[in-house]
Amino acid sequence: MTTKELYTKGARVWVEHPIKVWEGATVTNDYRSGVLLVQIDDTNEIRQIKITDERRMPPLRNPSLLIGQNDLTSLSYLHEPAVLHNLKVRFCDRNAIYTYCGIVLVAINPYYDLPIYGDETIMAYRGQSMGDLDPHIFAVSEEAYTKLERERRDQSIIVSGESGAGKTVSAKYAMRYFAAVGGNASETQVERKVLASSPIMEAIGNAKTTRNDNSSRFGKFIEIHFDSQYRISGASMRTYLLEKSRVVYQSSGERNYHIFYQLCAAAAMDQLPELQLDHQDTFHYLNQGGSPDIDGVDDFKTFKETKNALTTLGVTESEQQNMFTVLAAILHLGNIQLTSEPDDGDPNNQDGAYIHPHDKHLSAACALLGAPRAELARWLTHRRIASAHEVIVSRMDRLRAAFARDALAKRMYGELFAWLVRAVNRALDTGNAKRHFIGVLDIYGFETFEINSFEQFCINYANEKLQQQFNSHVFKLEQDEYIKEEISWQMIDFYDNQPCIDLIEDRLGILALLDEECRVPQGSDMGFVGKLHDKCSKYPHFLKPRFGNAAFIIKHFADNVEYQCGGFLEKNRDTVLEEQLECIKASTNCRLIHCMFAESPVDQSATLPPPSKRRTTPSLPVGSLTQPGRRASGQKQTVGAQFRASLSALMGTLSATTPHYVRCIKPNDTKQAFQFDAARAVNQLRACGVLETIRISAAGFPSRWLYQDFFNRYRLLCKYKEIDRSDIKKTCSRVLERYVTEPDKYQFGATKIFFRAGQVAYLEKVRAELQRAYCVRVQSCVRGFLARRRYARLVRALRGIQARARGYLARRRAQEIRRNRAAIKIQKHVRGWLARKRYNRLRHLAIGLQARARGFLARKYYKEKKFLNATITIQRYARGYLARKRARYMRRQIIVAQAAIRRFLARRQYKKLRIEARSLDHVKSLNKGLENKIISLQQKLEYSQERAKMIEPLQAQIAELRTKLEHLKQVEMEARTLKIDIVDKDNFLTLLREQLAKEKETCKRLAEEKRQIESKYKKEKEEMEAESEKLAKELRSNKEHYELLIEERDKQHEAEKKALCQELENERQSRQKLLSSQYDLQEKIDSLQRAPAPKEHRRSLSDASNNSQQETTVEDDFGYGSVRSVETTRPALEAVNWSAGSHNGPSPIADAGLVLRMQNRISVLQGELSRTAKRATDLEDRLLNRLMLPSSNPNTDRFKVEELEIENKKLREQIDRLRAAGDSIILSKEVIDQMDTMQKELDRRRDECVQLKSVLTHQKPWFQALKSVTVNLKSIASNYGSDVDIINEDGELASAYEAQKGINRQLQEELTSEKKFYLEHISKTKAEIERLREENEKYQKLLSTDLSQEPKNKSQEYAQNEIIRLAAESMAIQERVDKLSESCRRYKNQIRMLVNKLKEAGIEDVQDILEGGNDSVVTQNTSLPLEMATVTRKKEREYLGMFEYKIQDEPMIIKKLIPDLKPHIAATLLPGLPAYILFMMLRHTDHVDDEPKMHSLMKGIRTGVKKTLKRRADSVEYSALWLANMLRLLNNLRQYSGDAIYQASNTPRQNQQSLRIFDLSEYRQVLSDIAIWIYQGLINLLEGQLDRLIVPAILEYEEISGLSGPRGGAPAVPPVAPPPSAGPARLKHELAVTHDHLKMHHVDAGLRVMIFKQLFYYICAYSLNHLLLRKDLCCWAKGLQIRYNISHLETWIKEHLAEYGQKSVEETLWVLKPITQAVQLLQARKSMADVASTVEMCADLSAMQVCKILNMYTPAEEYEVKVTKDFIHEIQKLMQERAPSANREPVSVLTNSHKSVSVYLFVPQSRRNGAMIVKLKNVSVWEDT
Repeated sequence: MTTKELYTKGARVWVEHPIKVWEGATVTNDYRSGVLLVQIDDTNEIRQIKITDERRMPPLRNPSLLIGQNDLTSLSYLHEPAVLHNLKVRFCDRNAIYTYCGIVLVAINPYYDLPIYGDETIMAYRGQSMGDLDPHIFAVSEEAYTKLERERRDQSIIVSGESGAGKTVSAKYAMRYFAAVGGNASETQVERKVLASSPIMEAIGNAKTTRNDNSSRFGKFIEIHFDSQYRISGASMRTYLLEKSRVVYQSSGERNYHIFYQLCAAAAMDQLPELQLDHQDTFHYLNQGGSPDIDGVDDFKTFKETKNALTTLGVTESEQQNMFTVLAAILHLGNIQLTSEPDDGDPNNQDGAYIHPHDKHLSAACALLGAPRAELARWLTHRRIASAHEVIVSRMDRLRAAFARDALAKRMYGELFAWLVRAVNRALDTGNAKRHFIGVLDIYGFETFEINSFEQFCINYANEKLQQQFNSHVFKLEQDEYIKEEISWQMIDFYDNQPCIDLIEDRLGILALLDEECRVPQGSDMGFVGKLHDKCSKYPHFLKPRFGNAAFIIKHFADNVEYQCGGFLEKNRDTVLEEQLECIKASTNCRLIHCMFAESPVDQSATLPPPSKRRTTPSLPVGSLTQPGRRASGQKQTVGAQFRASLSALMGTLSATTPHYVRCIKPNDTKQAFQFDAARAVNQLRACGVLETIRISAAGFPSRWLYQDFFNRYRLLCKYKEIDRSDIKKTCSRVLERYVTEPDKYQFGATKIFFRAGQVAYLEKVRAELQRAYCVRVQSCVRGFLARRRYARLVRALRGIQARARGYLARRRAQEIRRNRAAIKIQKHVRGWLARKRYNRLRHLAIGLQARARGFLARKYYKEKKFLNATITIQRYARGYLARKRARYMRRQIIVAQAAIRRFLARRQYKKLRIEARSLDHVKSLNKGLENKIISLQQKLEYSQERAKMIEPLQAQIAELRTKLEHLKQVEMEARTLKIDIVDKDNFLTLLREQLAKEKETCKRLAEEKRQIESKYKKEKEEMEAESEKLAKELRSNKEHYELLIEERDKQHEAEKKALCQELENERQSRQKLLSSQYDLQEKIDSLQRAPAPKEHRRSLSDASNNSQQETTVEDDFGYGSVRSVETTRPALEAVNWSAGSHNGPSPIADAGLVLRMQNRISVLQGELSRTAKRATDLEDRLLNRLMLPSSNPNTDRFKVEELEIENKKLREQIDRLRAAGDSIILSKEVIDQMDTMQKELDRRRDECVQLKSVLTHQKPWFQALKSVTVNLKSIASNYGSDVDIINEDGELASAYEAQKGINRQLQEELTSEKKFYLEHISKTKAEIERLREENEKYQKLLSTDLSQEPKNKSQEYAQNEIIRLAAESMAIQERVDKLSESCRRYKNQIRMLVNKLKEAGIEDVQDILEGGNDSVVTQNTSLPLEMATVTRKKEREYLGMFEYKIQDEPMIIKKLIPDLKPHIAATLLPGLPAYILFMMLRHTDHVDDEPKMHSLMKGIRTGVKKTLKRRADSVEYSALWLANMLRLLNNLRQYSGDAIYQASNTPRQNQQSLRIFDLSEYRQVLSDIAIWIYQGLINLLEGQLDRLIVPAILEYEEISGLSGPRGGAPAVPPVAPPPSAGPARLKHELAVTHDHLKMHHVDAGLRVMIFKQLFYYICAYSLNHLLLRKDLCCWAKGLQIRYNISHLETWIKEHLAEYGQKSVEETLWVLKPITQAVQLLQARKSMADVASTVEMCADLSAMQVCKILNMYTPAEEYEVKVTKDFIHEIQKLMQERAPSANREPVSVLTNSHKSVSVYLFVPQSRRNGAMIVKLKNVSVWEDT
């Protein structure tokens, strides 16, 4: 089918628009030759388009299925409007800023911070092929890194675009990706330094322009080096063509480089005062643009970031200070004022340039640099001209001097920039091996302005070279694809810009002519243009402008650019006066100047590819290529030549690498977020080569489909009988042969079908028409079926209605009759009720009216009376007021009259006085008084003068006081304002006063007490002094009697020796008695050992050590190590004949209950007796130990013996009561025998008590002697008085006396402590007896109930009898053995103590006596039979619960327990056995107080576990095994050595087993960290195993046949029939295996649930992230399939986690809600009426995620509802209203897949399980579980 046949009615096309560039239209009529009628979509305008050439018809629009594709080359129609529209839809409607165009990534600047660059996004793209996920800069970076690993070939990423398009940001994110995936764990942290270089280069190389606030004004190529393990080992940077002219000039609305404004901001914050900087507007180099600020940027903050980055890269503080000094000097140079007026007033020098001698900026610059001021001032205004015979120094004019000054500033900045680049490279060079590198080229894009100069020429020249390399690479890839797929193809003609490059690079090209003109002495820009017009006219890409001769035009690949020649020569030369440079180099204050201008050799090849991969390219230095270099001859190299050489080196480097392209697009010039200017975008697309890529793709076969994808999409076009699923390629060929008649429109490749442009759109049209026809057919059948069903339903309804209507009428008639009859009856009652109601209402109304009328009259009368009283009151006050007013008036008149009369009398008196004053006598009398006054006044005057002299120095003080007065007045004003608070303060002060009064009283009382104490102290002090004097006298007198005292002491020693001899004789008698008792006991033990063992419960092999100790049963075993362990109660039972009458007649059940109760009572008495015996034994041991000590106290032993006698007496009384109570009951023979045995034991204990009394009696003489010595000492001290000094010459008597008092006090304290210990022991024992009594009664009741029930069958009856018999036998034997063992242990202790005493007495043949005694005992015991005496209750055995080992055996034990322990072997052992053994070892170290041994053990545990898990890092079984054991060990430490919070649930016995000495809090933290480390490692291991299964199992697996979503732009692998283990089944299998491992190694159930929560959270987040990054999954059909796959996981959760409770299942299912809601969103209706329900459904998704899914949603069919922008906006608005807080919005659109679930690791051991007995190498270990 030809292309013109597609222009039928309804076809959609693109037509040109002057502003929008292209707009959509619909064809209204089929195309006829020459005319095409279309209707504009936006305005509905009908437009007639004349077609002159059918090959240039309006471009067709792609079907809606292909709109918004990730890859532009996957569009069916590849042309400019399709590309522009696809980018606009993705950018504006879907907020997708990245789009693929073949191998090119198109990035559009959003002018908005998008949350798509987080760590989760990096991990999502890690390991993914380019095209599997949504387009992203990380995808390109991953492709480069993957190819580096796979192909071992260097890579490069070329980022280009115009200013403001986002090149720098794209390059920054690419480097961030490499730093994340290739991070090195070494100390250098190269990746951190690579990222730190960005803020430095932005500060010194970026500036604000009219198009971009952070525009890079230089090009850079960053090489990130990798070692052989593909980890970052270093980096380097090369820069190109720094825009130095910006240092001295900026256009309107632009800024200088950021670093200058950062320095000014720092100066404004009082930092760097030595730089003498001011506000940025005061500097000429900074205020020309008039736009010094950038919105949202804080220059001071960025200055600190720059300093931190410099520090990170190793730039020292002094170097930073020098750098800032150079920058400040550049600013001061720009402010030097150049005037044309001379200072000396010479009129002949009016044309030269002058500098004011007091110019402060010149002084500042010289001071900063340390340069000579006069020299610098001179050479800023003069220049030296060298001729053949002389050197002339001439003054420059003002304009030339300013140009020279600016050239110096530019040169200084350029050298500083180059030095800083070298410093960055030096910091990034770690010296490690550099095997490969990935280069990131951030270079300027094609530029064209109204005025284009030398910079634009160089930039466009570089873009020509890059475009040539890009075209050849794209063409090569396209041809390689055709060859790979084995299809026939023709050479594709593509644009070759080599002629344009030749125009620039030829021998007579532009650069050569420019260099030639620069070498001419009088060369000018006009001369250069003239040469161009003369020499370059032959080149087809060179044009002359139509007007003027000062410009030239070059035809670039993107556009024709006109260059103005002004400044070409100066910029190419980049010259600076040598005198100025020498002056600057002579600086003394800034060492950096010498480094900047130093001629140092540099490495020539550090940044180039390895020799094996490098092409022949010129060698260039590392670092900045922005400064002109020197030729080999020493001649200065021009900027153009240097740029050409560096560009050639760059192209050689790029040619030796595999390039990847990122094209950045600037969407608008107003920097508005997500605003798309089509005209601006299309120009950039043409300039960056995207449209050229499209053209190359369109020239061949742009549309490519995998066979399976094509079949899934277009199998509708094939008949069912023609489908051959075994050969999909043949089926596809049948479809194409039927509908595509021209064979050159498609070709079959090895794995894909290739289509020409437009063929896919045609197939979509055919498919849509066929679907429409099928839909019409289906609709007709369905509508006919619905009409027939509606008719039948209507007939049935009519008949039913008629039947129901007739019945209704009959029922209504009957109802009418009943209602009339009822109505009459109701009316009768109602009318009566109404009449009564009316009467009552009238009556109530009348009464109410009367009441209200009377009330009204009463209120009216009250108001009148009130009014009358008020009137009288008013009159009274008014009359009083008038009377007072009249009185005041009369008083005023009287006062006036009195004043007039008094005035008259005063005048008359005044006249009389005047007459008297004129008389002579009066004058004389006055003169006398005046003389006296004059004399007194003279005296006063003299006195005043003297005081005046004294007052003068005080006047100054008065002035000061006046100022203070003014200040006090102000204070007074403030005080007035504070008066308001005084009231509150007064109240507070009142309270304080009361408290103060109380405190004063207290102080008085304390003072009184203090005085009393002081007086008492004085008295005591005086008494002590007197006593001390008295004692001194006594001591002096004692010296005389010293010899008498020695004789007395010898006599005393003789008496003590006799007493000790008597004691030794008594001890020998006691020993004989004990030996006889020992022999009897030994005979009994031997007879017991020789007796045959009865039937007993046998344990498994794990408890074989029990048999070695001849123990017949195990106490409360709960299954640890035994498969036959059953929890049983063991009350004391006698061998009663229960079988009598069990078959015939009633059994004696009542007698059994009675015997059980008696046994219960006897059991209690037996326990008390045994504990009393134990206490008696302890008392014996203490007494024997006390006998060997000279300082023992016999009173304590006497008290204990008395208490023991009291206890025995109580026991005897209880036994008598029990015997008396049992007289009335028929007791069995066994009970009587048992009571007799107890009586014998009690008698024996009584005999022992008597012996103890005798021992104490023998000790009385010693105590009496000691007491007599004390009394004698006191009597001597009191009787002798002053003569005692003779006895106590050296003070020994007093010291003996004091020692005796100390001994008495010590004995008293020991007695008190023993009493306290005994009372505590008695209280605990009683509590234990009470608890055991209650427990025994409970068990007795349970057993009595079971035994009292009638057996249902013979087997049950036999079982009851057998239980009773075995229990009685077992307990009797066990109790007997325990009793004898206890007695044996006690007697052995006594023998050992007696042996020690015998050795002390001098008997040497003790061992012979013992050996002979033992033999005799054995001989005697052999003839004794075993007496089977039953006992009531088995006494609990006390095990230490420790594992004793030697320090040298520790490594072997650790090795056997940890590294050598295999998981399959551990599964057969007791749960947590290694942890229990390690804890027992710890308990032993605590028991023996061996701290080094404990530290060694803990270190061995930690090291062994870590080494084992690191060696088995890929084993889930090992991780599960040691997670369980570490938690068990940690919980044991917490429970038995932790805080009270962990021991709250412990039993008293568990508390007894706690560690006593060591505080293991630090090791608990260490074990906790190890457990968390194991847990995290296990989670990471499981997540790594699930990574490869999640996406295939949940997102890609298609178990429901017939569903397929829209084809995405990314190529996919042809699906193969899945094996049985693929998909969700494989994932479920892995989860089940993990669950089995955790369960097999007994990981705590709560922890197991937490692990699976974490895993399912990871599955949910991982699949959701991939769903958000894959457009091909966002459709209805895929949503249905994914939901079905998720249901498999939900089923697995319900089946496997149900054992942990319904709550755990619900919590785990809740973790999957986000992915479930995302899939439901794909399946939900998307109309405006469903906005609220959609928001409710997506409660666990963020607004960004919901909008992302809706934006990517693509209908698979034409009839599916499309998602409108209004719907998305409403969803977003409603979700933001429900969560208005900004912090609720996620930082990234992706979900954090590694979010940790909180795990509480402490699981205390249960109390209800009793005691676990573990036997290891004959060591009994007790451990509560």
